[in-house]
Amino acid sequence: MTSMVRPRRAGRRFTAWLVSLVVPVTALLSWWFASLGSTSPFWPSLRSILVSFQQLWLFSRFASDVLPSVGRMLLGYCVAVVLGVALGVLFGRLPLLHRAFDPALQFCRALPATALVTVSIVLLGIGDLPKIVLTAFVTVFPVLLNTIDGVRAVDRELEDAARSYRLTRAQRVLHVQLPAAAPNILAGMRIALTVAFVMMVVTELVAATNGIGFVTLQAQQSFEVSEMWAGMLLLGILGVLFNGAFVLVERRLLRWYTKDRES
Repeated sequence: MTSMVRPRRAGRRFTAWLVSLVVPVTALLSWWFASLGSTSPFWPSLRSILVSFQQLWLFSRFASDVLPSVGRMLLGYCVAVVLGVALGVLFGRLPLLHRAFDPALQFCRALPATALVTVSIVLLGIGDLPKIVLTAFVTVFPVLLNTIDGVRAVDRELEDAARSYRLTRAQRVLHVQLPAAAPNILAGMRIALTVAFVMMVVTELVAATNGIGFVTLQAQQSFEVSEMWAGMLLLGILGVLFNGAFVLVERRLLRWYTKDRES
């Protein structure tokens, strides 16, 4: 029976993968043919954009701009995940402490991320540190809030069973509460990844000397429109790759959860 179910699931996944390619492929083909004879300086052909993409990002700017951008984003994101999960577990287990800090959290969460760029430059100067700190500050809130909700939603009977086995508080957190709250935590982490990706670009638009956002802005200000569009194309590709990688990791970590929902 299981030998028949597996090919069916593989066939459904392959069909879903093909369906997901229909819109992107159609859009690219339409863009290619519609822009072949374009003479507008603001709407270059897709062919010229791809040539600029190859020359700019695959050769001259990959090590000097792409890698620093991705490195700063991932470092800020990792800091936000660690702080968000740690504080989320603490606030989720201690409601009174959460109530005391909640006004400050809501105030900080409401601050516009773009307005904080200039503040971070004034306080921390220019360079990598303010970009990493600001990315971590803005990104921490989705992880924090989802972790709080996930920890609070843990089944009381599950915790009572853990206490009956005389597990310590640390063991209950690591082996009971965090696994049970993992769906909520990973949902917050996925949202936070998108926020971190946006902040990667935003922090490179002001007082920056390298990065994808910096090069794209320089191209726009220099009227190198093909290079500007090449930067936008790179950002879209990176966004798809990061999201796809996260989905694969999420499916592997939550395999027990998805199987339970399917059954």
